[in-house]
Amino acid sequence: MSSVSAVNTLLSGTATTTPAVSISSILAASAGQSSPGIDVTAAVAAAIYADRAPERAWQADQTTLTSQTTALTSIQTATEALATDMQSLNTLTGPLAARTVTSSNSNDLTATAATGTVTGTHTVVVNSLASTAAWYSNAEALPTTQLLPSSFTLTTASGLSKNFQIGTGTGINNLNDLASAVKTATVSVTDPATGLITKVPLGLSATIVSDSAGSRLAITSNTSGAATDFSITEPFTSWTAPPMPSGDTLGANSIALTINGTPVTVTTTSGESYADLATSINTLALNTTTSTATPPVTTTGAYVKATASVDGNGNSTLTLVSVGSAPPFSINEPSSSGTSLGFTQAIQGADASLSVDGVPTHYASNTVTGAISGVTLNLLGAAPGTQIGLTVASDATQVSNAINQFVTDYNTAIGLVNSQFSFNSSAGGQGVLASDPTVVALQGALEQALSYSIIPPTGTPPAVATLSDLGVTVGNDGTLSVDTATLNGALTNNASAVQNFFEGASLNGFANSMYSALNSFTSPANGAFKVDLSSNAATYASLTSQINDFETGYIASQQKILTAEFSQAEIALQQLPQQMAQLNAELGLTSTGKSG
Repeated sequence: MSSVSAVNTLLSGTATTTPAVSISSILAASAGQSSPGIDVTAAVAAAIYADRAPERAWQADQTTLTSQTTALTSIQTATEALATDMQSLNTLTGPLAARTVTSSNSNDLTATAATGTVTGTHTVVVNSLASTAAWYSNAEALPTTQLLPSSFTLTTASGLSKNFQIGTGTGINNLNDLASAVKTATVSVTDPATGLITKVPLGLSATIVSDSAGSRLAITSNTSGAATDFSITEPFTSWTAPPMPSGDTLGANSIALTINGTPVTVTTTSGESYADLATSINTLALNTTTSTATPPVTTTGAYVKATASVDGNGNSTLTLVSVGSAPPFSINEPSSSGTSLGFTQAIQGADASLSVDGVPTHYASNTVTGAISGVTLNLLGAAPGTQIGLTVASDATQVSNAINQFVTDYNTAIGLVNSQFSFNSSAGGQGVLASDPTVVALQGALEQALSYSIIPPTGTPPAVATLSDLGVTVGNDGTLSVDTATLNGALTNNASAVQNFFEGASLNGFANSMYSALNSFTSPANGAFKVDLSSNAATYASLTSQINDFETGYIASQQKILTAEFSQAEIALQQLPQQMAQLNAELGLTSTGKSG
């Protein structure tokens, strides 16, 4: 195409858009004056903008879909929250089944109740608390002080027994070593049925207690109760009690002796002397034994002799000595001889003793389960003979919170729905979902659900038959409000009626009624929200595909065609002055248009 032809094409009106050059520009160029030329980019852009008119309509539809999806998602979220509230109020493990327990003496007894525990009152008497067995040794200067050679035997209430040897070559040389040995000690036990041998831990803890008097080894059971009690015995052939100043006497005490393998208890009463104690020990029936031979042989003879005396300082002393070839004995009292650790029992392991509703019971722990179904008792102090009242009741706080949460979530949902039908001056109309069938139906479902009531055809209605009986009322704008005093009164005086209103006789009360109404909207399988949102997404995707196809199938090729045409016209326009000059020269015309 020649330059003139290109210009003629632009002027002929056959081009798809108005050229970005005027006739005056062409005339000016033909007169040899400067020409601004054609802005090819702007000319193509203007033409393409006109061609994209269908796209702009599709994009506007997408904008509307996006607004609808955003609004619908917000309503869906609020409705799902309300449905969740209804599920919570319609379950046997929800807030309506929560329980509190009050104690008439929380200093000695507190309790908690599991969800759904039967409400009612109980009477408990705590006679004694469960205790954890504990023993401690004589004081040494430091935990690392070298111990004198000795030994002791530790025996649990279940019969497990472990002997500990102390001294050179045993690996136990000080209190630190001994603590480690006790904590890791095990006993080999044979299963009588299978013959299998297993290592059973003693179940004890050992710590070093240090104070101004020195360091002691404290051994305690890992758990409380009589079954975890244990004893410690130290074998002696000679044992000396700590000296007692002249004039002092013994207090009431129980001394555990093991003589010739047989345990015996010697009881002292307050005011006794070492001489009285020596007499008690020397007259023990234990000194007469019967052998296991057939026939049995009875032997009478002393195995231990106790002697009371006064030392050079006037202090009373007591010494126990094995007689003849008698085996070593043990005693649970500290020795002044320094040849033993002198273990003393600090606490005896014992079960808690209590009565519940008149029934005497014993438990190894101060945390008691099983005494009252669903209730856990926390024993804090003993008060023998004193009755403590426990009341298991509905947890009014949890129920109140759940009802108020329902009201809050309902108001959020109905507020979002109602806003779609209100005139918005800034938008110039109603909300983007005003004509959406799902939102219209949801508004009706929410309002209809509030009309639920338990009004029998005949007879007296229950104490809580409608939401208004709970202090929940509907305002002119469709939102709910709660009268706290009315709600608290219902929860205090008619807790079972409140639960029945929401749950019904078989989880078919108000909560189930509203949840069923909402489920047709919130169901993840085929609920109205899912259908609506899926439809919006599909439509949006279809419009995106249309736009993409239009861009690639039409706009891209049109842009190339227009760019080529406008570029050719621009070239022709720039060449026009030179062609006009050549034509004038051939015609013999001057610049003024006259022949020479």
